[in-house]
Amino acid sequence: MLKGPELTDEESDRRTAGGGPGVYVIPGRRPAGGPGQARRIAELEREVRELRRVNETLKRYVAKALDLDLPVCGAVREAQGHRVGAQVDAASRGAPPDAPGRGGGRPPEAAGVAGAGVEFRVLGPMEAAVGGRAVDLGAPKQRAALALLVSQVGRPVSVDVMLEELWEGRPPQSAVTSLHAYVANLRRVLEPGRAPRKPATVLRTHGRGYLLDGRVAEVDARRFGERATAGWQALDGGDPRRALSAFEAGLALWRGQAYAEVADTAQVAPERVRLEELRLSATEGRCAALISVGAHEVAVSELAAFTRAHPLREYGCELLSLALYRAGRQADALAVLRTHHRRMAQELGIDPSPALQHLEGEILRQAPALG
Repeated sequence: MLKGPELTDEESDRRTAGGGPGVYVIPGRRPAGGPGQARRIAELEREVRELRRVNETLKRYVAKALDLDLPVCGAVREAQGHRVGAQVDAASRGAPPDAPGRGGGRPPEAAGVAGAGVEFRVLGPMEAAVGGRAVDLGAPKQRAALALLVSQVGRPVSVDVMLEELWEGRPPQSAVTSLHAYVANLRRVLEPGRAPRKPATVLRTHGRGYLLDGRVAEVDARRFGERATAGWQALDGGDPRRALSAFEAGLALWRGQAYAEVADTAQVAPERVRLEELRLSATEGRCAALISVGAHEVAVSELAAFTRAHPLREYGCELLSLALYRAGRQADALAVLRTHHRRMAQELGIDPSPALQHLEGEILRQAPALG
């Protein structure tokens, strides 16, 4: 049985470290209410000003002790200051400062890893940036190890699975040692300011495996999914311009095949397939938004290429036919539908969807609803 890496300096203590909260009062905000509330708010504001002065000193001390970057701490201070402003506002309404739903705060277990600024780009060749600066991820096998972990961000990946995937089921005797070295190298790259023997907060040891902490790791695949969802919501809500903006922002994140280094591994293949399907759907959504805002010719050119590459996607065919019709090309719109009909019958032995059949009838009678 192959044994996992011995990381005594990091497995012995998995606590995350972080500085104290920085605070400030929102300028110009004054509470409504009687004299009692006004006095309470005045006292609270004095306390906040004092806390700000004390916390600034504490912040610098903690930053020096933990090798944190002071500008990052400043960004955390600003973000947390909004919470204090919300507490002042809550107090003006007579609500307890920490009442649920009044601004809340970062969970205690996440506070220590806030502001790490680690970004992973997997919608193409594996890339990473720390604090906005690209970092060298090393040799191909090391990059593949990181890609495997990013694909499961927030979930542990066992050493056995990593050995199986990285060495295609035939790990040599030195595989565990190599994996240990890859992880150690990646930790140095992803947390350059971490003091020796301090527990890792980005790529952590988890039982007999490793976990990439989703609280500090920003992944472009996740941002893409959020923007694609926002695009469909805007399109369904009757706001095609906002939908177009969301779809284009999401699609712009793609630089090639997702998880290119480990795309064919059993662990990553389902995620790669999911992302590719989401990309095709977002492309169709973008074209639907283009049609909705009147950019019919642009939609025709993009959908013509899309349907050639993906001839069996019925929604793409439907959109191309509609875009052609609205561009004044009724015959071409019907030809697209009939070509698709023949392909479905010859290759799959099925009829086109009811939506396509309905669209063909609407085009034939030049229904006003088609615009």
